Amino acid sequence: MVVTYCRIFIWGERINFISQGVQKFYKRNFLGIIMPKKEKIKEKEIVKDLTKEDGSIEDQPEGKVLEKVAEAESQESTKEAKSLEEKKKKLLEKAKKLKEKIEETKTEDLKEQIKAKKKTDMLIPLDEYVKSGIYLGTKVVTPHMKPFVYRRRADGLAIFNTDLIDEKLKEAVEFLSKFNPENIILVCKRQAGWKAAAMFSKLTGIRVFTKKYPAGILTNTKLPDFFENELTVIVDQWLDKNSLRDTLRVRKKVLMLCDTNNFSTGADKIIIGNNKSAKSLGVIFYILTNGYMKSKGMDNSKIPDLEWWIEEEEEVKKAKQRKLKIIARTGAKFGV
Repeated sequence: MVVTYCRIFIWGERINFISQGVQKFYKRNFLGIIMPKKEKIKEKEIVKDLTKEDGSIEDQPEGKVLEKVAEAESQESTKEAKSLEEKKKKLLEKAKKLKEKIEETKTEDLKEQIKAKKKTDMLIPLDEYVKSGIYLGTKVVTPHMKPFVYRRRADGLAIFNTDLIDEKLKEAVEFLSKFNPENIILVCKRQAGWKAAAMFSKLTGIRVFTKKYPAGILTNTKLPDFFENELTVIVDQWLDKNSLRDTLRVRKKVLMLCDTNNFSTGADKIIIGNNKSAKSLGVIFYILTNGYMKSKGMDNSKIPDLEWWIEEEEEVKKAKQRKLKIIARTGAKFGV
């Protein structure tokens, strides 16, 4: 009896030892495969759920274990989501408080301030630019003048940016002031600019060629009226092409008035704007005269008012009327 009892006790201890080994193996291997180390769920919590009261692991299928793991993960994810929402709410509250402290300037007031500053910095008031039509271009826009075009009107006319016009006129005055009057010539074959060009020449002492430019006057040394200049002012690149070509041939400086249909090839400095209107050319010559005389220390009290410069001559008015009549006749002829 004693021997059999001892044998039973030994076998019981062996079985207990084997069961403990199985539990450890199960914990180390099986649970490690199901739940990677990267997960935030603790292994001990899952083992607690699977163990019985006596300490042995409950024999459950793999699917149930996975369900419990997924449930634990979802609970943790919901906690994380709640914490993120709370952080967002706190940040929004802080942003509102900061917004109340900062004094926001209205966009309309800011725009008005910028406009007022631009108006004060301009050579002449913006209204005068608008009245003269200096911003009106043509329906043709060359690649050279495209950067200065603001938009197109409904009728197809290109519109210059008035701020850029003012900037270019400032640059032109500064550039023109580097030369003495005897070293400058102005060429203007366009009739609309003759009146303003003549007054510009009278006040500044700069030589002007209006109706006709004598060919070779800058290049042919044998001509009796040959002279050398340092700067040529071109009113229209198309009409004054001979003087432009001669100036470039002798490698002198060029200041050019450019409309949207002009190319600025060969120009050292340009003035953008309408070079076909008497009013527009009057404004340009008025600004150039006033700026040049101030920089050279001349008496500018004799300069006429801007109204005089933008007034059209009777000849120009008659030429316009004749042009309109011709257009009306051709339109009636072709049924336009």
